[in-house]
Amino acid sequence: MDHASLEAFLQTAGPVLARGPIGVVLIEDLVEVEGTIRHQLAAGFRAVLAFSPPVWQVPAELAGQVHRIPFDMRAPEALTRAMNPLIAACPETTWLHYCYNAEYLFHPFSETRNVRELLAFHTEERRDAMLTFVVDLYAPDLGRNPDAVNLAEAMLDRAGYFALARKNAAGQVLDRQYDFFGGLRWRFEEHVPENRRKIDRVGLFRAQKGLLLRPDHSFNIEEYNTFACPWHHNLTAAIVSFRAAKALKTNAGSTFDIPSFRWYNSVPFAWNAQQLMDLGLMEPGQWF
Repeated sequence: MDHASLEAFLQTAGPVLARGPIGVVLIEDLVEVEGTIRHQLAAGFRAVLAFSPPVWQVPAELAGQVHRIPFDMRAPEALTRAMNPLIAACPETTWLHYCYNAEYLFHPFSETRNVRELLAFHTEERRDAMLTFVVDLYAPDLGRNPDAVNLAEAMLDRAGYFALARKNAAGQVLDRQYDFFGGLRWRFEEHVPENRRKIDRVGLFRAQKGLLLRPDHSFNIEEYNTFACPWHHNLTAAIVSFRAAKALKTNAGSTFDIPSFRWYNSVPFAWNAQQLMDLGLMEPGQWF
């Protein structure tokens, strides 16, 4: 379903936003748009909102579940200008997930349990947000795949991830918050601005009055940014992503410095949750 603008969609979106969870795809280019949307629908999201350039159109077979909202995701502050009005329009019971095109959400046991089951359990644990790690994917042969995207042969790093305690502006350590690093943004950090090197993202969250998403993918309510509650570990999830690889290979300032993303810790991605759990890139918490 097409909408004239974000404002026009929000004027009539009440019935859609009341039946979560809602998936959001922020479309920066035309790579793997339909694949990303189909992945969200298969995961169990009741509807998908596609913030899209005008040149992309919703396939006819997806029209009943996908809402296309014209939006320039290359514009300054596009993330917050897209997401914050949407969050404000949602009932406080609605769960949201957002990602960019060529990104795919995985959660523990996602082969046999859908995202609605995941969020039902997380809600029972009195959590309103779930930490996700953005795990970089990349093609093994950049000669054959100059945009670094190849789903059939996708690879990821099996090691090289680390965390540092997060501090506030006064230098105080924040409770249960860490800055996570690794993947291509760490290995090729000389080509990545310092404020874009983190790989943590609160990729699943429940709308709340006054909630605002910040440009660094954190929220203004600090509890949303914690990895777990005070009394035990909680579920985490992962977003596997070609976004960093695409950017590094399409940016003129870095493409010629990177003949390959492969290194001794590269392994094929099996496209299943178990591999991500085995590598420690997400955990089931108390969900067995």
